[in-house]
Amino acid sequence: MLANLFVKNYALIESLEIAFPGGFSIITGETGAGKSILMGALSLILGQRADTNVLKHKNDKCIVEGVFRISESFRQLLEDHDLDYESRSLFRREIAPNGKSRSFINDTPVTLQVMKEIGTKLVDIHSQHQNLQLNDQLYQLEVVDFVAGSAGLLADYRSYYVPFIKKQQELQETREAYNRLKEDMDYLKFQFEELQNATLKPGEMDQLESELKTLEHSEEIKSGLSRSARLLNDEGTGANELLKEVVLLQQRLAEIFPPSAEMASRFESAYIELKDLHAEIERQSEKIDLNPERLSQVQERIDLLYRLMQKHRLRNPEELLAVRDATEQKLAEITLSDERIKKLGDELAGLKEKIVEKGEALHQLRMNTGNHIRNEIVNQLIQLGIPNARFEVRVEKTEHFDRNGMSRVNFMFSANKQVPLEEISRVASGGEVSRLMLSIKSLISNHKDLPTLIFDEIDAGVSGEIADRVGSIMELLASGRQVIAVTHLPQVACKGAEQFLVYKEDTEEATYTRIRKLNRAERIVEIARMLSGEEVTDAAISNAKELLKA
Repeated sequence: MLANLFVKNYALIESLEIAFPGGFSIITGETGAGKSILMGALSLILGQRADTNVLKHKNDKCIVEGVFRISESFRQLLEDHDLDYESRSLFRREIAPNGKSRSFINDTPVTLQVMKEIGTKLVDIHSQHQNLQLNDQLYQLEVVDFVAGSAGLLADYRSYYVPFIKKQQELQETREAYNRLKEDMDYLKFQFEELQNATLKPGEMDQLESELKTLEHSEEIKSGLSRSARLLNDEGTGANELLKEVVLLQQRLAEIFPPSAEMASRFESAYIELKDLHAEIERQSEKIDLNPERLSQVQERIDLLYRLMQKHRLRNPEELLAVRDATEQKLAEITLSDERIKKLGDELAGLKEKIVEKGEALHQLRMNTGNHIRNEIVNQLIQLGIPNARFEVRVEKTEHFDRNGMSRVNFMFSANKQVPLEEISRVASGGEVSRLMLSIKSLISNHKDLPTLIFDEIDAGVSGEIADRVGSIMELLASGRQVIAVTHLPQVACKGAEQFLVYKEDTEEATYTRIRKLNRAERIVEIARMLSGEEVTDAAISNAKELLKA
């Protein structure tokens, strides 16, 4: 429950602090005094967004703090978010002048989403504009699920629905990619086969161009090699014969001229090297052959490679290998996509079977709950002064499923015998909508373990005896939980165990919103004012005492 609320620099509030008791408390005040401002400040520590428009003094930050007394049952929720459990937990929100917002729970920084997740489990604030939710089929479905206690079954259903949607998206993307590739499949096959049949090899072009140059000059090469061999080895005049003779001369001179010994050795080495060169020339000459057929083959191969390079707009033949491999990969992707499409289709069929199974069970539970809701709401409406009220929860099975199942829920209402059941927005007056919403809140509060319920003028549009009954229902709801009601009705105000007055205070500098707890005498005067207006009469005082049983 909300034990304490501190607000600083928010709208018309400069600074205020108020302690709230358990049970049923009332907040009253004249129109425009700032009751809604107070609720707005409270909503900040429940995770609602805000901007710098809330700052009273634009150069100072806004601070809202709430102390909540929470039970042990909230320990796990806090620990799931790495927060310390404290029986008196402090929620703090700061809005800086630059618009930046910071949130804390028990002095630990948290995201706004975490604050909202925990806050909505602590407090439910119902304001007048939320009466419009009654016309929202999704809200109606949530009401049915709250009463049905279907959270576990719905979570089980979504455990199949969520992956189904993801796989459905994946299947669509795979099909689109497959169709794009398939359009080019014939061309890709031709391109791959052409490159594959070309039997491309790394470095082949350099080898071919070198061989082509040799083949084109084979006669000149062979002639040059033959002449070189003759110059080296002709009998009598060949370089080898002459060098051999030099070696012998130097060896003989070495006996009488020592330097010739070294020269003889060096000339002998040159002689051996020339003999090797002559042998190499002979071998190379034998390899050179005039081969017009091979010349034609090499030329055709080079022409093929250049043609493929030009076709694919490439600069070197090595890039052809990359194109071939990429084309092969695309063809493999088409095959894999085909297999993936079939696999995804099978997986989707299995998930859909589970979705339908869980959806059917969820739908049946909702249908069974509809009758219970109808009976409870009708009984409440009769107590709230609509004796001929009829209410029906229509739960229809949908042709398609979504994240909430396979059910469409529609609340139907009629306040009069002769008026057929219609959607609430078509037949319910403002007062009837207020009573309907109070009845629904009363119903779901017993199925939703909320420590604190806040009603912000939910009783709009009712008066007299009906207002008294509205107050009695709120008082009953306060058994075992904290209920705070913002109201203009004295019949409701008198039901509260405690009453707080929101009022404006004017100073020379500005207007401020204040709040204070009323004592017994002050409550009598305030309720008398609510009965008679600004001029509090003796009759109003008497009536106020009677309402308060003072």
